[in-house]
This record gives sequence, C-alpha cells and structure tokens, in this order.
Amino acid sequence: MSSITNINSYEILDSRGLPTLYTEVILKSGVMGSAAVPSGASTGIHEAIELRDKDTKRFRGKGLLKNIRSINSIIFDALVGLDARSQKNIDAILLSLDGTKNKKKLGANTILSVSLAVARAAANYEKKALYKYIGGICSQQLPIPLINIINGGAHANNNLDIQEYMIVPVGAKTFKEAIRWSSEIFYNLREILIKNKLSISVGDEGGFSSRFKNNEQPLEYLIKAIKAAGLNPEKEVMISLDVAASEFYKNNLYTMSSEKKQLNSLKMSEYLFNLRKEYPIFSIEDGLAEDDWKGWKELTNMLSKNTIVVGDDLFCTNKERLLKGIKKGIANSILIKLNQIGSLTETLDTINLAKRNSYHTIISHRSGETEDNFISDLAIATNSMYIKSGSVARSERGSKYNRLIILEEKDNN
Repeated sequence: MSSITNINSYEILDSRGLPTLYTEVILKSGVMGSAAVPSGASTGIHEAIELRDKDTKRFRGKGLLKNIRSINSIIFDALVGLDARSQKNIDAILLSLDGTKNKKKLGANTILSVSLAVARAAANYEKKALYKYIGGICSQQLPIPLINIINGGAHANNNLDIQEYMIVPVGAKTFKEAIRWSSEIFYNLREILIKNKLSISVGDEGGFSSRFKNNEQPLEYLIKAIKAAGLNPEKEVMISLDVAASEFYKNNLYTMSSEKKQLNSLKMSEYLFNLRKEYPIFSIEDGLAEDDWKGWKELTNMLSKNTIVVGDDLFCTNKERLLKGIKKGIANSILIKLNQIGSLTETLDTINLAKRNSYHTIISHRSGETEDNFISDLAIATNSMYIKSGSVARSERGSKYNRLIILEEKDNN
C-alpha cells in the first residue's frame, strides 16, 4: 500500500514571481506527499544545475514545462510501483536517470521536487511528522534562527556589497522567544530607519533594502535596534553576515563599491577580522570567493577561534567540496541548501559528513522561496544547531519559523 502509483507536477510561482516546481507523489493507499522547490539568486558556480525551458516567449525563458514532461515520463516510469519508504533507492534511481555529475540532463530542481515529495508521502503513510520520519527518535533539537534584517548584494537594489545582515537570538530560552525578539528588533529597526529618513522597502528575503553610507553602517543600526528592544547585543542577540564575496570577486580582487576599495584575499580577510573585533558578530558566511582556497585558509585561521566561519558557495552542499575543505582545515560550518545538490539523500550524506568532522550545519532557504516548510523539519531531523530562513516579515519565510514554533509548542504540551 506504500507503493507509488502516480506523480503529478505543476508549474507554480515562487516568492519572486518566477516559476518553480510543485510535485505530488500518490501512493496505492491514497496517501499523498508534496513538495515545492526553491530557487537561488546568488548562486555558486559549483551548484547542481537548475534546468529551465529557455523559451523566451514564456516567463522570460524561466519556464519549467520540460521538467514536468520528464517527471511525467521517464521519472514516473522508473518509480511507479516502488515503495516510497525506500528513499535512498529512489534517489539513486533519480540520479542514474540523469547520469551527469551536475544534474544538467534532468535538472536538480526536477529531481529535488520528486525526492522531497517521496519523503513526505512516506512520512504521511507512516503517520509520522516529517522530522520524525527522517530523523527518528533522536531528532529533538530545535535550531537557533539566523534572521535576515537588512538585505544587500544580489538580494536588494541598494549600495551594500554585503548581502545579508542577520540577527541571532543566542540568549533566547525557546524558539518562540527567539522569534518574538527578532520581530521586536525588526520593528524597532523600522522606526529607526524612518526617523533617519531611510527607505523601509524590503529585498528578496524580507530584510530592509535601505541605502547606507557603507557596509559598516547597517551594523550600527542593528545594535541600536537590538538595544531599543531592551536586549543585549553581546549576550542575547548577536549579528551574522553573509558577505557573498563571490558576487564582487573579479580578477583576483574583491571590489567593494560602497567602500570604494579593491582588496586582495589577505586584505579582505583583515577587513572582516576588524569588523569582528569591532562588532558582536556571531558568524560570517562566504567571506571569500568560492574558489579562493588559499584565502579561505587565512580567513579561517583569523576567525575560527571565536566565530562561526560558514561555507555556502564554497561547499555547495557537496560532499566532495566539503571533504576538500575538511582536509585543508577551511571553515568550521557549512550552509545546507537542498537545491544546491538536488536530492534528500545527498543532502543527508553531506550533513552527516559535516557532523562527523565537527562542522556546524546551518539549514537554509533560498532567495526565491515558497510556502513549503520542508527545511524546518530537516533542521530538527538532523539536530542542526541553526536555521536560516530570511526575515520575519514575509509569509514564505515565516512559514518555516511558524512550523518550528508549532512543533515546539506541541512537544512542550
């Protein structure tokens, strides 16, 4: 009764108004599981390929009709009759159907939509919460949220080189309290921006996209907002940065437009080190470019004693790249994005590799999101210490936080 009898896939819209895939997997019992996949804007060159139709007459070339045809034909033919609970086997079949290293034949978005829908269908069939189905009885730790408050870089139309300024409520006793603090800080910052005649428009991930004097000024504003909320910016709420340095790395130099600086790897590392000395910074993500391995070693040596040094574009949720980083002693944390690698099994393999080598795992959304909150369950299932899902101000972001609030409340009752 847990065998797959049908698969339906649809072209829906993500949070940026672009098409993405929503897939349903139906079992013989009538039980169904579904999943919608996200899409990135600031994407690393080593990510698995997101396949699009490239038909300029539909969605400016971003359509997904070819993906749906693949799901309805070769993918369905290969999976029909299989037990949905055999996740590893099903994902292996999906990868073999594609047959390429970067999933350029079927597309990581195509494979992922089916992979996640299968997991949901199996969890529903077993009448288990998704996190319990994936993680078993050991899955019980709720993550600390890294909440996007100010957007820059590829996520906003402003002058900031640094892509995300986040707050981390490290002192909150519960997840619910962490979200309350974050909401209060968000609205205190909103008032401060208005008083200073700065824009309160928001970027792709729901953080304010105001224009600032330089990359440092947002940090000063965040500290003011944290204090205005009656919280301590050292002990209770710290700051995290996603530099997304690959976005402004050209000809072996980091060109920071708002600072009017061109820096080599060492100078860029020193710039971030000095920010860390000056401000209560909890973590720094993608402080250097995705293939600047020598620079990453220097940055890790400078920061790793008291800072979480996160590889996103650097690792791309890819076991091979993470293993290279582990061997070289680079970074101490990995950002986990399901669509960077393209299947649930590969994602779990990468998380397990990170944990075995004492790397922190941060489960993350993408800039183009949907209401699907799969990553919330994934964070608990893998006992990941942190989750990154954008601002508190947009529903496609809030859906992830709300799922965790509800799960926490249920577990405490």
